[in-house]
Amino acid sequence: MSGRFFETLERFRNSTALITESGDIVTYSELLDDADWLSSEIAPRSVVFQVCRNDAESVSAYVGFLRRGVVPLLINGSINGEAFRALADAYRPSHIFMPHDFPSEDASPVREIGGYRLIETGCEIDYDVNPELALLLTTSGSTGSPKFVRQSYKNISSNTRSIAEYLNIEQDDRAITTLPMSYTYGLSIINTHLSAGAALILTDRTLMEREFWNSLKNHEATTFGGVPYTYEMLKKLRFGRMRLPSLRYLTQAGGKLSSEMCAEFIGICGAGGVKFIVMYGQTEATARMSYLPWESAPSKPGSIGVAIPGGEFSLRDDDGRVIGEPGVPGELIYRGDNVTLGYALNRFDLARGDDRGGVLETGDVAYFDEDGFYYIVGRKKRFLKIFGNRVNLDEVERLIKKTGADCACGGADDALRIYTTCEDTEMLRQYVLRHTGINPAGFSVVKTDEIPRNSSGKVLYSELEGK
Repeated sequence: MSGRFFETLERFRNSTALITESGDIVTYSELLDDADWLSSEIAPRSVVFQVCRNDAESVSAYVGFLRRGVVPLLINGSINGEAFRALADAYRPSHIFMPHDFPSEDASPVREIGGYRLIETGCEIDYDVNPELALLLTTSGSTGSPKFVRQSYKNISSNTRSIAEYLNIEQDDRAITTLPMSYTYGLSIINTHLSAGAALILTDRTLMEREFWNSLKNHEATTFGGVPYTYEMLKKLRFGRMRLPSLRYLTQAGGKLSSEMCAEFIGICGAGGVKFIVMYGQTEATARMSYLPWESAPSKPGSIGVAIPGGEFSLRDDDGRVIGEPGVPGELIYRGDNVTLGYALNRFDLARGDDRGGVLETGDVAYFDEDGFYYIVGRKKRFLKIFGNRVNLDEVERLIKKTGADCACGGADDALRIYTTCEDTEMLRQYVLRHTGINPAGFSVVKTDEIPRNSSGKVLYSELEGK
């Protein structure tokens, strides 16, 4: 694959591109016919809101917008009406592509396909769009934050090419969707498989639904990806006992999987002849920045591995100096063509150029070992001072999760708050006291009915503080 993958999909013509939840087959020719027809009414360099679900219409619209030079702003279908209207005020899209059951102002559609319609908003376009801007993705799930990452055509092409190359994605691969299309990791799986002429098994079913597993088996999925929460669910479902002979490999990204959980799935997958590949990424780097070679996984549990082809890692200390010694933690810095242009907070930011110059300060604290493999130890801002002692909130969460309790940590200096769904908060409190050096006056354990998460399974820490 070279260049912009979405411009060369015609070469796969009669191959299967999509398998819908009802079992319908969509070829690449049919996908492109729908894609180009949907986007033909929109002027290039327009901004379009695309309300996404994991279905054929959403994939067709996305591909069509990229091919037309239209800039889609991808929105999770679970967004509420108030948040959606706030985004519309901030960005004034020329069109909106949405399901028929999505609430909106009455407007005559200029295109309709399946259960979707494309409407023209009539907004005054009082802003310019950078010619390199390809896509707008949020980092906050369905919360309606106006902060979007500006991804360029080079970003998407570079990252898609690197990932497809390392994973050796082939035309006979079939990936089943486990993550929202509007989430960078979920979209990356779509991009990489389309780029190779492979097929996508489209579903919005969760791993807890029998229909998901029926689709995986019936359509012989060869792979799927998951965030840490996905693998927690797989463990509860006793994934190791399932017979899934079509699976070739699994990927994990979207947050740090504990060393224990990582080792467990390395063993489970190895016993079943499935490659388990840990990866690491951020929306700010288009999608993924690293991979852990599956051959090295048994001896490197908990590692994010090494940079993807074309990328480069380094570490900086608090004074900005490059760290050259193994085992010394510092902020992880990434360089590569997949580093995005920067953020947008409203439509006037869409004309901005490249704010990052190919360098991303990830905000993650990491170290590398003697073999050059990297390990994330926490977030730069996920630390509190408890009576003078520095406490890593991610480490506290990982410690507590060893008990089987779901939890999330927040709070302020000298006032760590541990939120948990566990009924026995005193037991957890005593456990933390026994296993850490945290002053007992510096933390509390708070019972909550649920840990709030976004559609990709990441904890919404901002929503915890009000509990």
